[in-house]
Amino acid sequence: MPKAPPLRLGVNVDHVATLRNARGGRHPDPVRAALVAIEAGADGITAHLREDRRHIRDEDMARLKAEIDKPLNFEMAATDEMLRIALATAPRAVCLVPERRQEVTTEGGLDVIGQHNSLKPFIARLNDAGIRVSLFIAADPRQIEMAAELRAPVIEIHTGAWCDAVVADEAAKAEAEFARIVNGARLARAAGLEVHAGHGLDYGTAEKIAALPEIVELNIGHFMIGEAVFANLTEVVRAMRAAMDLGRSLAPVS
Repeated sequence: MPKAPPLRLGVNVDHVATLRNARGGRHPDPVRAALVAIEAGADGITAHLREDRRHIRDEDMARLKAEIDKPLNFEMAATDEMLRIALATAPRAVCLVPERRQEVTTEGGLDVIGQHNSLKPFIARLNDAGIRVSLFIAADPRQIEMAAELRAPVIEIHTGAWCDAVVADEAAKAEAEFARIVNGARLARAAGLEVHAGHGLDYGTAEKIAALPEIVELNIGHFMIGEAVFANLTEVVRAMRAAMDLGRSLAPVS
């Protein structure tokens, strides 16, 4: 029987750097965490270099590129400074995200409609450099259609509202948000986009969303680093991989 394509796991190591920065010094090392995650089964590593360098730092990005043997996904805002760093670092992929200094974490998806004029040349520069561009957007049809027009080969669907509703036990809201994700993933795939997803995922939500055959990659960080406090990162990555594989086994061929 045909199977859905394999589902990749990208592990975000930002919050290993958050712990390091709380005390200063070099421990815990996000690059070491990346290597442990890869050994445990991660397919790639994600790191977000913020304007204020609140967790990942420039030297972390350089070391990740040099020391890991899996794809590096560079999350960043669409600014001239970040473009220069991305072109110099040459990661496998760049995921463009909205960013405000006041936010605790990324709030909502990138407004690719409102920022069309500035994003178009920005994406073109990255495409020309051979860096795969992903746009971190809500599962909104208009945003998805604009992402395709901008020639970004990948979108990452923001799953935060769905995950928050699940955690809050708001069943009706969770059902509605998941339906948006399902429809958005189908629309994006039909438009020729590769579809990723992330933000707020845990074992349960990762297992559920893994059953969507249009989605080929999940990027997960905060939950896994938090769980590693109680277990260890190797066990957590393996448990997440198992949850995703279980969900994927239920996915129809798209």
